[in-house]
Amino acid sequence: MRDFTLQTYNRLLLALQKAGYQFYTLEHYYQHLAIGSGQTRFVLLRHDVDLHAERSLATARIEAELGIRASYYFRVVPQSNQPAIIKAIADLGHEIGYHYEDMAICGGDVVKAKKHFETQLAYFRNYYPVKTICMHGAPQSQFDGKELWKTCDYRTYGIIGEPYFDIDYSQVFYLTDTGRRWDGFHVSVRDKIPVYQDQWIKQGLIFHTTDNIIKAIESGQLPEKVLITTHPQRWTDNSVAWVKEYVAQTIKNQVKRTLIGLRGIAQRR
Repeated sequence: MRDFTLQTYNRLLLALQKAGYQFYTLEHYYQHLAIGSGQTRFVLLRHDVDLHAERSLATARIEAELGIRASYYFRVVPQSNQPAIIKAIADLGHEIGYHYEDMAICGGDVVKAKKHFETQLAYFRNYYPVKTICMHGAPQSQFDGKELWKTCDYRTYGIIGEPYFDIDYSQVFYLTDTGRRWDGFHVSVRDKIPVYQDQWIKQGLIFHTTDNIIKAIESGQLPEKVLITTHPQRWTDNSVAWVKEYVAQTIKNQVKRTLIGLRGIAQRR
């Protein structure tokens, strides 16, 4: 069976449910689980809507049918910012958040980036009372979106959490399909947890395919507290769209490897 299809995604969710995992949004985590609630086996389900927003609606419907709520983070670009789809996903009961990249959009100008963040946050709050945000990696840009918070505090905007800052990764295992693979930290510019990733590798917590993860769930190898990040653009049952995504991501991974190599050289100089 091909990976990164909606059928495979459904199998992953069913395996987690069968193993007794509870699903929570990031908003729920920050409000309840982060301070301790006695819940020991859970999945935080995060979706970064980078492109092809309509595919996010497909995953949102699958989750809703299974009684699962997830967190969907939307960018401001047209490929992601589709009002009808944002509203439909919110109506299904999912959390909506802002997938911010203001530093990249504003060319590193902190003053402009701050204003841009404020404007876009207010926009997304038309669809949902946004309480969590998540940085978009923007690998082509030299500007790291997280740098904005060196000059201001997102909590002043009523934001209660940002997963790159506000999750204790010594307790929560991180899985992301960045690079269209589950061990894509090697080709990721910013979507990775460097310190803890080394520890997870030593523990053998490396998964390449979704089937690898499902087998780990069934064998009890998967940790009890997990944050799973997906990019729904990658998950489709349409054969043509699946091949296009596969080819595009293969090329993108090569570009990211080059970027990582060049930045490493620059840092050593």
